Amino acid sequence: METIISITPFLVVLIPMLVIPVLVSSSKKPNVRETWVFVAGFAMFSLVVSMVPKILSGSHIALTLFQVAPGAAIALRVDGLGMMFALIASSLYIVTSLYSIGYMRGLNEHAQTRFVSFFALAISATLGAAFSANLLTLYLFYEILSLATYPLVAHHGDAKSKISARRYLVFILGTSIGLVLPAMIYCYHVTGTLEFSTAGIFSGQLTKPGAAVLLLMFVFGFAKAGIMPFHSWLPAAMVAPTPVSALLHAVAVVKVGVFSIVRVITGIFGVDLLASFNLGIVLMIISSITIIVSSCIALSQDELKRRLAYSTISQLSYIVFGMALLSPSGLLGGSIHILMHAFGKITLFFCAGAIFVATGKKYISEMKGLGRTMPFTFAAFFIGSLGVIGLPPTGGFYSKWNLILGTLESGHTFFMAVLLLSSFLNAFYFLPIVYQGFFGSVRVSHGQSLPSAQLIPSPTQVPSSIPVPSQIKEANWRMLIPLVVTALVSIGLFFFPDIFVDMILLGFNMSP
Repeated sequence: METIISITPFLVVLIPMLVIPVLVSSSKKPNVRETWVFVAGFAMFSLVVSMVPKILSGSHIALTLFQVAPGAAIALRVDGLGMMFALIASSLYIVTSLYSIGYMRGLNEHAQTRFVSFFALAISATLGAAFSANLLTLYLFYEILSLATYPLVAHHGDAKSKISARRYLVFILGTSIGLVLPAMIYCYHVTGTLEFSTAGIFSGQLTKPGAAVLLLMFVFGFAKAGIMPFHSWLPAAMVAPTPVSALLHAVAVVKVGVFSIVRVITGIFGVDLLASFNLGIVLMIISSITIIVSSCIALSQDELKRRLAYSTISQLSYIVFGMALLSPSGLLGGSIHILMHAFGKITLFFCAGAIFVATGKKYISEMKGLGRTMPFTFAAFFIGSLGVIGLPPTGGFYSKWNLILGTLESGHTFFMAVLLLSSFLNAFYFLPIVYQGFFGSVRVSHGQSLPSAQLIPSPTQVPSSIPVPSQIKEANWRMLIPLVVTALVSIGLFFFPDIFVDMILLGFNMSP
């Protein structure tokens, strides 16, 4: 396998950082500021795409920035798995930036320059994590991402936002410093290296109890993955603006969490070592509990963003579950669910934000009948729901299909019931929202509703002082276009997943 030395991955990580001073200097010229956001976004995405042919040919692209110690450098390396993650992050950054303009301007939000600047820093850290060649580099970008997203969570500046942001930082930094850092130091002490390798870095140097403790330190230490009981920061972070929620749940934070766990399982321990110690079952139990419990909690949430947050906690554990199966289909299903969930969940968050900007409503019980005045938004919400549930014709079906095959390949058929039950719960807490949106009675005021067939009431039926459904329209085009695009991509991934499948198989040294 050829390794190509190139500065390209470093430029991809560097571009969002370099544009930040330009964004700050353009704070009084919003159109100029947003233009630079898109210039940086398209430049970054173009560089990522330019590396795709080399990765698909079986090559790796690498660059060592500087050596910290023998076997521990700050270095970048692009393989199939990292390339898939970078394509997700760089493409959705562009879409989310367009959406952010519509959202932030639509609500006349304050500190928009600060918002886009830290947004750019967050995407830079995400791409750095995607291209990390070793555990040290991954840890560095993981921590940069934590610090970059703190101001985004605390954006509103009120007491609730500050409390939620502090909880976010305490959970994320506390676990990474208290668990991941000592685990990483121990790995280096034992092996003398932190470089990712498909065979793992341990060679008979771990006992089963030692491996189990070390594995759990990594899994719980990367708390961005939302594994219970280190998950409560995630619903609390929903106080942030919806573009931040979309960033947290689809593009960056939580995906970096599960991506880090994937790297540790496949690149530090190695599948064979974990299989020999039968440690996959431990992760399957932990992830299964998180999947089912968080799905049940989601059922009780009336605030749409909190329901989506608990759904995300559940879906992230699908990825960990797939890795825990330690079978080819399980590894594929878990890895590609990073992609499928990204587009399905960002669509749902985009829809939640569009509903809020257009109507001021954030509770599900208030959204009856809105689908008839916001048909594109609710149709996109339906498609995003299918993607998260795992039903055709969306990409989520492909990933969950492979997860189910993985339970059969690994001989853990009991755990198939977890996947099926979870999908049923997903349908139970998403599809009624769509049904009520299109067919439910239209809310007019507390204790008063209109028949579902009666969209525009006459003045004699409703007092003129009460807002009527005819006043509700779709959100502005800057928000509408991104949610339609991500919904269509979610469908497209059902029919054309092959290029991403090839990337993942090459990343795991399996034949495409």
